[in-house]
Amino acid sequence: MAKKSKGNRVQVILECTEHKESGMPGTSRYITQKNKKNTTERMELKKFNPILKKVTVHKEIK
Repeated sequence: MAKKSKGNRVQVILECTEHKESGMPGTSRYITQKNKKNTTERMELKKFNPILKKVTVHKEIK
């Protein structure tokens, strides 16, 4: 049987930064995982925003 991990990986939500400023309805969010020990600060990734139809910066929320 596989050994259970201690839980270093956590699920995070990434939300578009440009979408809030545009004033358009809806939000662009992605769910991903990160390692708490290696990445202690909030994540920032470039992801595709289907509402704005372009690649934008998504930041970790909460």
